[in-house]
Amino acid sequence: MFTGIIETLGELVAMRQEAQNMHYTIASPISGELKIDQSVSHNGVCLTVVALGEGQHTVTAILETLQKTNLQDWRTGAKINLERCMPAHGRFDGHIVQGHVDQTAQCISVADEGGSWRYRFAFDPSKGNMVVEKGSVCVNGVSLTVVDAADDAFSVAIIPYTYEHTSFHQLQVGSIVNLEFDIVGKYIQRMMQKQAL
Repeated sequence: MFTGIIETLGELVAMRQEAQNMHYTIASPISGELKIDQSVSHNGVCLTVVALGEGQHTVTAILETLQKTNLQDWRTGAKINLERCMPAHGRFDGHIVQGHVDQTAQCISVADEGGSWRYRFAFDPSKGNMVVEKGSVCVNGVSLTVVDAADDAFSVAIIPYTYEHTSFHQLQVGSIVNLEFDIVGKYIQRMMQKQAL
């Protein structure tokens, strides 16, 4: 389990395809502290460490993960948001994040608001996901508060610290991001649907 508070940025240094799987090697300040079989959030995608190198770690994405996330768009040199699992004695500074991406979204606008940035993302509402104003959403692994919500889009406000210390400074109109909707909201939505039957 994660909280959506990014620990550090990694850099994708190598990619290798094996059958339908992709192996990604990331260099980062925390790579040397990782262990084989450890789960780490990479842009919001929970991936298992399969190999370690000097200041680097490798993870593997299977076909289903590639199809449901933006990992197929990754290229060497890309900056990746990284977060290790929350320790049992840790604080929830963000919200409950599983690292299980629900779908991708497209950035449709970026506005500089003089000290912060407002990003708007459009997503496919036919998949049954939803956001609510002032609720939580995870974008590329970053826990954020929804500023305004529609059935198929939402906006978030990014403070300078988040802009500088995550991959948000690389996002532009047209960028594809990973979305994980609030797990509590998903359970409530599901219970309401069952009651309506």
